[in-house]
Amino acid sequence: MLKDILEKLRDKGCKITSQRRVMIQSLLNFDKFPTALELFNDIRETNPEIGLDTVYRNLNLLVDMGIVEQINLPGKDVKVFELTLEAHHHHLVCLSCGEANCLHYCPVNDKELQKAAGSEFQIVGHSLELYGYCSKCRAATREE
Repeated sequence: MLKDILEKLRDKGCKITSQRRVMIQSLLNFDKFPTALELFNDIRETNPEIGLDTVYRNLNLLVDMGIVEQINLPGKDVKVFELTLEAHHHHLVCLSCGEANCLHYCPVNDKELQKAAGSEFQIVGHSLELYGYCSKCRAATREE
């Protein structure tokens, strides 16, 4: 898996640095989507020389290149990150606990989206996060 991601980066003309390699490996190790700080702390266990600014700078580059997706958690001023290993998809985000889960398909019709944007604007991509309450948070609310 790491090899495939590194190949995608090379194909996009990106230099494969040791920091990028360790960041991608760390992202692969997480079960859920980590924050930049969680990623930083994980990487520092084996690479204590890496700085938080390096993590942020490389995350931004990987997001711009389409290798990593940034998911915004509302009301917390926090972002979590996901390697884009699967086909284009979106996320369900709980407003209570902040848990983000994949919606494994895209419900957006690209033709309708372009029609809504008009001819003066060419859409090249989109991101969609659906906000609501997960089953655990809904059950906790019912118990109160």
